[in-house]
Amino acid sequence: MITSDRMAQVDENAEGLGVPRKQLMESSGHAVARVVREVADPGDRVVVVAGRGNNGGDAFVTVRFLDEFEVTTLLLGRADAITTDIARENWDALQQAEYDTREVRDSTAVSLPDADVVVDSMLGTGVTGALREPEATAAGAINDADATVVAVDVPSGVDADTGEAAGAAVDADHVVTFHDMKPGLADVDAAVTVADIGIPDAAETFVGPGDLRVLSRDPMAHKGDFGEVLVIGGGPYTGAPALSAQAAMRAGADLVRVACPASVADTVQGYEEGLIVRGFAGELLRPSHVDQLLDAAVDADCVLMGPGLGRAEGTLTAVGEFLAEYDGRAVVDADALRAIPSAGTDADLLCTPHQGELVAMGGQTDDDWETRADLVADFAADLEQTLLVKGAYDVVTDGETTRVNRTGNPGMTVGGTGDVLAGICVALMSTHDPVTAGSVAAYVNGLAGDAVVAEQGYGIFASDLLSEIPHAMWGGRDV
Repeated sequence: MITSDRMAQVDENAEGLGVPRKQLMESSGHAVARVVREVADPGDRVVVVAGRGNNGGDAFVTVRFLDEFEVTTLLLGRADAITTDIARENWDALQQAEYDTREVRDSTAVSLPDADVVVDSMLGTGVTGALREPEATAAGAINDADATVVAVDVPSGVDADTGEAAGAAVDADHVVTFHDMKPGLADVDAAVTVADIGIPDAAETFVGPGDLRVLSRDPMAHKGDFGEVLVIGGGPYTGAPALSAQAAMRAGADLVRVACPASVADTVQGYEEGLIVRGFAGELLRPSHVDQLLDAAVDADCVLMGPGLGRAEGTLTAVGEFLAEYDGRAVVDADALRAIPSAGTDADLLCTPHQGELVAMGGQTDDDWETRADLVADFAADLEQTLLVKGAYDVVTDGETTRVNRTGNPGMTVGGTGDVLAGICVALMSTHDPVTAGSVAAYVNGLAGDAVVAEQGYGIFASDLLSEIPHAMWGGRDV
């Protein structure tokens, strides 16, 4: 099954793979026409009740495949208010071919011609809540008609994810849904056809531009809605926690705190004024610091543990003790990954090893990315945690859902790019589930690296990625 939000992402990913939405609409309309032909008798009267979005556009295509029937198309609203270019193109095609089309501009004027079959294409999977006018009146008219009702993707008024209706809804006899079953259709008393419309499996497997839809923000949002994070790192290395913390800020976290040894706190603070840096005594993370870190983590929506900590025995012991007591969300990176196999924790983890670190953790790898993805998924299931295994093909999996990212380039083998990725991960995991956070973070990190290398070639600094992160996440999108 696939939710309405995920379906919208997959549609956009398919377009990113070179499968135009217009082509998908053509396939969708043809699929609906096949079902109409199955339920209709020769010469039957068919009435199409269409909305102004892509759901209506699917039905405009359907009309062109039903020339053996007497077809009337009712557009709910003005034609100049059709909301997408491809739906408008298919409406215009009906005008040019002189099909029987009518605009319904007033809910009081919704009157269905006599029909043997009615096609409900008013609203699709992306619309929730009670039907408004003229759709509400049209739904009543459809339900009152003595006709077989075929709904496009989901009966109008029914929530595609829950199967619930907030008010009036179309009572369909048949539903033609696309690509995969929608969860809410399980509760609809209708025959459901799942039509393959040519969306490649890669649109679900590979992270793509559609996945960035999760980054949209409510214009009424306020401070704190997009996460407070805590980065625990530093000691032997100061650049790593600074890169991670700055990346978390660039990736949209509202507040970023850094806990690091007091010996490097001033250095870390010097990278960015907006960081809140708190030092703990000494030069390395030790078990004696765990209680202090647990107190600091109380206010964090997600913790990043690892960048720059080093692998001193006491440090890894402290990592294990922290995770044993911590039950929130955490990203674990770099040397801290060595503590994972023996760490018992109730925390929800996103672990971000490269392939060498994966093997050190007890996992397996392979040169073939598909084989590697299966091996990583099995290891994630054994750990009962989520893994983001870095490589030319990044693999993100919790053992059940597996995503693969292909952005990035050989210039990103430079040290520090993993710290940037971990920072993006912690920002996103403060507001999203681990698979989504890891998938989008890998995609964004790779896009940022691609932009830098396209501008200046190889031989980059990891810090060069920081300024590209916001553009990779939100540039050119309706945010």
